[in-house]
This record gives sequence, structure tokens and C-alpha cells, in this order.
Amino acid sequence: MLPISLCPEAVPVALVGAGDKAVHRLAQLDEGGFTVAVFSDAPSPDLVLAAGDRLRRRLPTATDLGAQRLLLVADLDEGRAANLALLARRLGLLVNVEDRTALCDFHLPAIVRRGDLVVAISTGGQSPRLAGRLRLAAERLIHRDWGVRLARLGLLRSELRAQGKGPTEISRAVDSVIDREGWLGRPGA
Repeated sequence: MLPISLCPEAVPVALVGAGDKAVHRLAQLDEGGFTVAVFSDAPSPDLVLAAGDRLRRRLPTATDLGAQRLLLVADLDEGRAANLALLARRLGLLVNVEDRTALCDFHLPAIVRRGDLVVAISTGGQSPRLAGRLRLAAERLIHRDWGVRLARLGLLRSELRAQGKGPTEISRAVDSVIDREGWLGRPGA
């Protein structure tokens, strides 16, 4: 397994689902800034509300999927999910079918997001429950102000690069801020 971070601008996503799992997945995609086309032939009221005008009240066709790079499926029976996965793969899409490891080309990690700081926890599909529990623990350790901290470091890095500083000097400056402010505990502890 190779964890990667995808650029949302480069990866349009088709989400097919009906209920709570699809709503949850849509929230994750929206939080990540992805463009999502939502398909459902039996959407729950919550999915209708969450998807808004992105919802198409049917399953996707080959033409629909041809405009996408990823297919995520949630809340569908295994037969329809398998048929969609096969169609998507023929079109060159990567596929994730929630709770159907055998139908997946990739697994979605449990995520802690603090602004642009994203911590992903994956079990390779073996135990989503463990990944979820570890996410809850990580949320307690990585509190909300880490997003602001990262933004500060990004600004510092940009300023130093504009001054012509090299990677080693930039790394030292970043380490200095982290250590001086005790973000990771006491230095050398």
C-alpha cells in the first residue's frame, strides 16, 4: 500500500450511494475540496440535502463516469456495486466500494483534518473500526490550532524562500519555531 494525497482540482469524483455512508463520504470529499457528482436511484433525505444540485437521481452511465477519475460507492447492494466497479475500471477509474474490500482498488483512510494539515490512518481495509478509533485518539492529540500553526510555518517558508534561503536553512527555521513554542513537547525529551 502507498498512501497518497490527491489534488482535488485534478481528480473529479463520482459518488454513488443512498444513505448515511454516502452522506459521510460526501462530507469528506467536500471537506477535501473535491468536485463530486452524486448519483442515487433511491437517495435518503439526508443525501438529497447534502448533495443539493449535484444529485442525479439515477445510477451513472459510462458517459457519466467517463468525466471522472475516481468512483466511490456506498450503500449499494453487492451486485450493483460490482457492476459499477467493473464499468468504472473499464473506463480507467479507480474504485472504492465501502465495506467490500474485494471490489476496491484503494482504501480510504480515517482522517484528522486541521486546515491543510491532514493526518491519515489506514489499516489497508482490514479494520476500519481500528482506524476510526485511532482517528479519535489522534483528534485529541492534534487540536484545532494545528491548522493555524501550519499556516504560520507555510508563511515562514515562503518568506525564507523569497529571501533566497535554501532547504537546510528553512528546515532549521521551522524546527526553531516548533521547538521554541513546544509544539511537540520539550526538545530532546
